[in-house]
Amino acid sequence: MDRIVLGDNQFFGINHMSEEKARDQAMRFAHTRAIMDVLDVAYDLGIRTFMCTTHDRIGEVCEAIRAKPSRYPDFQFYPCMPYAHKYANAAGQLGMLGALKKFAPNTMLDTIVKGAVSALRRDVYGLMQLLVDTEMRPFAGLATKVVFLQNVVTDLLLGLDFKAMFVAFADHIRQRYNAEAGFITMNLPRLLDTLDACGIVNPLVCSSINKIGFRMCGGVEAYERAIATRTFRPLAMSVFASGAIPPAEALAYVCGQKKITSIVFGASTEAHIRQTKELIERLG
Repeated sequence: MDRIVLGDNQFFGINHMSEEKARDQAMRFAHTRAIMDVLDVAYDLGIRTFMCTTHDRIGEVCEAIRAKPSRYPDFQFYPCMPYAHKYANAAGQLGMLGALKKFAPNTMLDTIVKGAVSALRRDVYGLMQLLVDTEMRPFAGLATKVVFLQNVVTDLLLGLDFKAMFVAFADHIRQRYNAEAGFITMNLPRLLDTLDACGIVNPLVCSSINKIGFRMCGGVEAYERAIATRTFRPLAMSVFASGAIPPAEALAYVCGQKKITSIVFGASTEAHIRQTKELIERLG
């Protein structure tokens, strides 16, 4: 894992504190070239890893990276799936069958048959593999060392106590893509207990980590205790609590927890990317 990772919320109008700012960002990055301009800045500053959802427009970013291998020789994607809004919107617009056709990874007929058989047999593992393979299609030929399960599914599985699916996801990512599975959660302590019970050793877990407990189910003390005592590799997100904590203060807190492996942050200007990178490197 790289120490510093760039995230993608800013590109797709996601801001947990301000709808107005989210709308402004969505308008600013309405064209892929604007996204690439920011990725170019980050890359030239030495940030090589882009952690992204499987939003429809990520395919355009993948095409841009794929088209210039000499420009981006060591660019890494960390896909995060599924992008739930994509499926919900498609089902609302096209119906369930239309949505399935839209996201078919091979021939439509084969996919429909496989999906139908999976549903009839209650083969949720086969359906999971189908969806993962669909989500991974835009990244073909690109470096994807880690593939993350989004918190919307991770935490649903936690609530259902569906331990076997964590193992099945990790196995499929390793066997099919020669990559490592990561897990995003809003409940770090409980997820660690579950992954331990699954036999997943030293997992890579992304969760909100900040000094005010923003999006940290269980509270700051439980997270600090987990980071200090549990065996896992923490990737910290929401470190600025969506702008509620000044950058230097926020990063001093996160970098002060020496077991945190990596930090992912969203930024849309060279000044903010440079400032964040320099702070993390200075704070250790």
